Amino acid sequence: MPNTLYDKLWNLHEVDLRADGTYLLYIDRHLIHEVTSPQAFEGLKLAGRKPWRISANIATPDHNVPTTNRSKGLEGIDDEVSKLQVITLDDNCKEHEILQFDINDHRQGIVHVVGPEQGLTLPGMTIVCGDSHTSTHGALATLSMGIGTSEVEHVLATQCLKTSKLKNMRVVISGELQKGVTAKDVTLAVIGKIGTAGGTGYAIEYAGSVIENMSIEGRMTVCNMAIEAGARAGLVAYDLTTEKYIENRPFAPSGDQWIQATKQWSQLVSDDNAFFDHEITIDGSSIAPQVTWGTSPEMVSDIDGLIPESTSDSIKHALEYMNLESGKKIKDIQLDQVFIGSCTNSRIEDLREAAKILEGKKVSDSIKRAIVVPGSGLVSDQAIREGLDKIFIESGFEWRAPGCSMCLAMNPDQLGDGEHCASTSNRNFEGRQGYGGRTHLVSPATAAASSIEGSFVDVREYL
Repeated sequence: MPNTLYDKLWNLHEVDLRADGTYLLYIDRHLIHEVTSPQAFEGLKLAGRKPWRISANIATPDHNVPTTNRSKGLEGIDDEVSKLQVITLDDNCKEHEILQFDINDHRQGIVHVVGPEQGLTLPGMTIVCGDSHTSTHGALATLSMGIGTSEVEHVLATQCLKTSKLKNMRVVISGELQKGVTAKDVTLAVIGKIGTAGGTGYAIEYAGSVIENMSIEGRMTVCNMAIEAGARAGLVAYDLTTEKYIENRPFAPSGDQWIQATKQWSQLVSDDNAFFDHEITIDGSSIAPQVTWGTSPEMVSDIDGLIPESTSDSIKHALEYMNLESGKKIKDIQLDQVFIGSCTNSRIEDLREAAKILEGKKVSDSIKRAIVVPGSGLVSDQAIREGLDKIFIESGFEWRAPGCSMCLAMNPDQLGDGEHCASTSNRNFEGRQGYGGRTHLVSPATAAASSIEGSFVDVREYL
């Protein structure tokens, strides 16, 4: 019987079908950060248990770490709760001998950036983390899901996850993208089409010529926001692009093991005639640069669009919160801040896209603050070698240290009440980036171009 990629990954890891209809699924890699792990480790301690398989775990602080004053290490964290969470992660990792890229480690960064760049994310794996955007790792032909704190404890103790099997959805992006349209625009366009509940109960496999021609960085951006479409997981089939990305990374197999691994990984594609419960196709050439105008990722429009009419209570409430009026042009929305970063768009490719737009130009005087936050120390190093940091700084951006930063405002990087921000993050919920903050999700290229104008602009005009 033909199988989908999701079915193949599931079948390789299914341990047991339970009487209540749920399954036990074996977990190959467990990614840990400072926010959802303290209670899990405390639960282990109270129960007298220890992690089942130490080598399957890898940790790094990212949500609470500051992006300034990093030379001070832990002392650079002003908020006492944030500092305690980072210290607790340090203590737990030391006690259980779990590998951690701590706040002083050059490899530290956002967990969903660190995993792939270190070769800790490998095709065929099941991967979990106490963070909803774990779906990012599906770009490398893995089954990756976010889990809750109680599940973090369960995985630590048993190396298994109690879960239900998902249905299969395939999203095919055909044709070719216009110049200036990026992976972020693709994933926002998908969410705009199917809605934030469109993928509920599904694992979404992304396919088609647009996906096939994307870099792994681009595929990670698409899979990262599968959760915003309601799906538990996003996946892309293994191919030569995947292989080239992984080869020679620190934790990737080598020698004979590499040969054996790539032979097995080549099977990680959906079979011809595999059944998908739901399938949609989008013409990639029809996708324009995207901008969200509301308080949900599905409230999105083409750059040339207008703010919609208040046809529902949810739209009316969103427009009131965002202080926007129906019929207003997206391009007429004035910006206060610009943020380039997050697990969605903080990789070297993202920074290159933005720097290409900014080179030789200046951030508008109307922008109060523009910051760029690399996804890891290694991304930062690469950007500095390429001179990207100088381009950002000379244009008027602040060059920061790695971390989640303004994506969720669990650190000093926050919006002020009522401020509008062009953000490359993944969520535009009320208060997500600071109390009263108004978030507009965009690509790094659109964020860069809009910082120059002080309002949203079609990045294609800069190319």
